[in-house]
Amino acid sequence: MSLTEILPGRLGFGTAPLGNMFRAIPDVEAAATVETAWDRGVRYFDTAPMYGAGLAETRLGEVLAGKPRDAYVLSTKVGRVILDELEEGARDLGEKGGIFEHGNRNKVLHSWTAEATEHSIEDSLKRLGTDRLDIVWVHDIAQDFYGDLWVQKFEEARTGAFRVLSRLREEGVIKAWGLGVNKTEPIELTLALDEPRPDGFLLAGRYTLLDHEHALQRLLPLAQEQDVDMVVGGPYSSGVLAGGTHFEYQPAPQAILDKVARLKELTAEHGVSVKAAALQFSLAHPVSAAVIPGATKPSRITEDTAALGEDVPAAFWTDLRASGLVSPAAPLPTGA
Repeated sequence: MSLTEILPGRLGFGTAPLGNMFRAIPDVEAAATVETAWDRGVRYFDTAPMYGAGLAETRLGEVLAGKPRDAYVLSTKVGRVILDELEEGARDLGEKGGIFEHGNRNKVLHSWTAEATEHSIEDSLKRLGTDRLDIVWVHDIAQDFYGDLWVQKFEEARTGAFRVLSRLREEGVIKAWGLGVNKTEPIELTLALDEPRPDGFLLAGRYTLLDHEHALQRLLPLAQEQDVDMVVGGPYSSGVLAGGTHFEYQPAPQAILDKVARLKELTAEHGVSVKAAALQFSLAHPVSAAVIPGATKPSRITEDTAALGEDVPAAFWTDLRASGLVSPAAPLPTGA
């Protein structure tokens, strides 16, 4: 089943910030943000065990418990199992470093085996307080491994998580599965397999105004050829496009800040919000099924929903192309 057949709209809510990403937020603020998303018509929610070591799933589940289960679509991820044992010292979260240092202190086991996948799903269902998941993503597969170890970990996922999720899809337990990553290579490799076959993928931070050329070269043409859909995660590039200071989960380098400044000048010239440019750009590719910005404040949700429907003049997209700020190969909303 294609993602476009499953997803209830083109705007979803990415819940990584609910895991205390970059900062600790009060429970009441987290709950108000999810409630605002619901009130503004958002019906697709994406989460993961890694987001605050289960904190985001718990917070999301507490709010969604009061909503009709058939009224929304829910996705989470496998690849990280949250242990009962607490971490006493510094946490090793790979390249994502300490972005969830304010989350729960539980230890996180990185594993894509069949057993870990089944365990992870069971735990997620408990934290979310639900009886079913709609979509399951294989999270950050082999993210922090290289060389022979990368191959080993990918094979672990292929023979473990991929096959478990394919079986659950065939049994009707879940509607779809795919990869949830911020690198294009694992998706390209998966799409080259004869089996198991994913239904789509969640690509975070790799199809944005600031970073899209690599995805355009091989991944997206391959996905389009195979009729595989994409959910765009991290459309604001870790926040730097939305007024934040992070890019790729780290303090943004000067070159990125300079590019953001040029984008802001262009949007201001045309009376367009940066968020509208970012979301509508990410959705313009034929493979894009939905975009899932994250938020920790109700006001940010209001901005996101308004940005999606904002009337962006064709002249802006024409000037954006002419400025060289986006790839000539990138589809734009007006086809400019």
